[in-house]
Amino acid sequence: MKAVFPSLIVLLAAPAVQAADLSVTVNDAGGKPVSFAVVTWTPKAGAAIPAAVKSAQYVMTQKNVQFAPFVLAVPVGATVSFPNQDRVNHHVYSFSPAMPFQLPLYGKGQTRTVTFTKAGTDALGCNIHDSMSAYIHIVNTPYFATTGADGKIVLKGVPEGAGALKVWHPLMDAPDHEVAKALTAGKTNAPQTFAVKVRARLTPNGSY
Repeated sequence: MKAVFPSLIVLLAAPAVQAADLSVTVNDAGGKPVSFAVVTWTPKAGAAIPAAVKSAQYVMTQKNVQFAPFVLAVPVGATVSFPNQDRVNHHVYSFSPAMPFQLPLYGKGQTRTVTFTKAGTDALGCNIHDSMSAYIHIVNTPYFATTGADGKIVLKGVPEGAGALKVWHPLMDAPDHEVAKALTAGKTNAPQTFAVKVRARLTPNGSY
């Protein structure tokens, strides 16, 4: 009779991990939707970031003497492109501890890249145009998304189990600009809502 290894028995007996989407809405204290909020779910045991997620296209454009988008979420290990679509030159930089860098003066039609290897936040600026600002939020989980104008996102394929659901926004009035709550994901997930306090941002056209 052939021996059956205990590890094989455990493997055969273990139930398959299920995954389900998770919907999240982020509103301000007055109930209005908050855009550019980065929502993440991190399993308690952590989660490897697939190569396809790391190698996806992440772009921070310079156009109309502004960065776009205002907030870009990327996973650890991602490379971000910084194309200049303006008629003027830009010198992009960040002095943030997560990933300090400088992209010396370059002009229209040119692109530079930076690979982000550490979780955290990079505040961006331009040495030539003080009014330009944006943020790159580097996350250590494959489950992340950034809210649009409706304040909503859907995290795809969140696996069953305990974890932390977090919302980050650069203008949020909270420690490290982030709020979090424990969440156990299941085969189906109830929609989640966050009410956060966020400062107004001056938009490129001069209005709030």
